[in-house]
Amino acid sequence: MIETVNLTKRFDDIVAVDHISAQIKAGSVFGLIGTNGAGKSTFLRMVSGVLKADEGTVVIDRELVYENEKAKARFFYISDEQFFLGNGTPEDMARFYEKFYSKFDKKRFFHLLEGFDLKKNRKISTFSKGMKKQLSVLLGICSNTDYLLCDETFDGLDPVMRQAVKSLFANDMAERNLTPIIASHNLRELEDICDHVGLLHKGGMLLSKELDDMKMKIHKVQCVLQPGMEAEDLAALEKMKVEKRGRLLTLTVRGSREEVEQAMKDCQPVFYEMIPLSLEEIFISETEVVGYDIKKLVF
Repeated sequence: MIETVNLTKRFDDIVAVDHISAQIKAGSVFGLIGTNGAGKSTFLRMVSGVLKADEGTVVIDRELVYENEKAKARFFYISDEQFFLGNGTPEDMARFYEKFYSKFDKKRFFHLLEGFDLKKNRKISTFSKGMKKQLSVLLGICSNTDYLLCDETFDGLDPVMRQAVKSLFANDMAERNLTPIIASHNLRELEDICDHVGLLHKGGMLLSKELDDMKMKIHKVQCVLQPGMEAEDLAALEKMKVEKRGRLLTLTVRGSREEVEQAMKDCQPVFYEMIPLSLEEIFISETEVVGYDIKKLVF
């Protein structure tokens, strides 16, 4: 398990990561989502030991990560912008990484290269963005580390390749308890594969919860109330967002499903229904609460 305690990083007067405490359980998929500039990449770099925290600690199974070669050997970090050896080929990169990762599986790497139609002796500088992302994933998977830190890994991949990468993750999770940690703006991609989600905003962690639990605690309700009643009359509901079109109200509310249904029954509406929320809608609702409102950005 990875644990961060009060993790903080500043760049001059900018607080990129602000006292984040989180736990990442082994064998699960941890999704890291957040607004632009929320600190996702900085957080991943500190977790992997690339950056030193100004305050706080990163611990993996009770061992500090920074400047700990043994601990850092358990991570493979795939940055948003990949770096490869000058004029290097995939074969060169395999030789490079097997020097640092003792469990690097060269045989599997070359097998996967063929499956992804990547030539082992072709210069990486001639690869497209998506091909470079594929190569980074294959290098990470074949390094056989316990944790794979992915920064916008699905960006640039076509739908077939995205599914192929997800299958690789699922296989290694089942076979050797791999723990992928994925930072992404593509919330629909994360919704398909994540067990746990951390939501960052302005360097801080707004929430960190199991995805299923998160969906059970936030709901969308569409309803038509009795004549003369307004949303304000639903005092028993913790309302996060209210939209009105004619007599139709659309509410985003916090609480258990049972509590929400009871509150709706008590007000005896003309009509109501519960609508499942996507991860994207949860993200928008949670960030609007702290002032990150699309209406303010557009208007």
